[in-house]
Amino acid sequence: MKKLNQKEIRALKIGAVFVAAIVVFVFAADWLDYWARARESLTEIEDKLELIDVDKAKRAGLMSIVPVFEMPEKQEEQKSLLRDKLTEQLKRAGINSQPLKVMSIGKSRQIGYKLLRLKCSGKCRFTQVIDLLANLKENPYLVGVEELRIRCDAKNPREVEFDLTVSTFVK
Repeated sequence: MKKLNQKEIRALKIGAVFVAAIVVFVFAADWLDYWARARESLTEIEDKLELIDVDKAKRAGLMSIVPVFEMPEKQEEQKSLLRDKLTEQLKRAGINSQPLKVMSIGKSRQIGYKLLRLKCSGKCRFTQVIDLLANLKENPYLVGVEELRIRCDAKNPREVEFDLTVSTFVK
């Protein structure tokens, strides 16, 4: 190899700088394109979130139609919580009922939980039973109404006897 003179060395240095600039430009262009797409995606997501964000009055209206639910506790604790809340709802509806009875504890479709059933019976007007059913969604421990039997009194058609079986999940 022959020795390079100053002009050739300077030409190689300038060439190396241009090659490095081209490599940096290619990677910088890809990087800038990536960030432009990311910013565009971010603005789309923010626009969607603005559509979802509702004012407090609308949120309160939506929450009022959604039933509440508390996570199941151990069997005895959950039974007393459901019993207390259901007794309170019966009193609010103006229904005098017999004491609640535990019907059964069985398997549920939800893995890890059992289904506890409670039964109550009583006498009242038909409208009181309907009011009770309408307000049962406020009970955070109630999973479902398993059975409702209504018998009308032949002597007094306004009075009905009812049997109501409700269920809840227990651990």
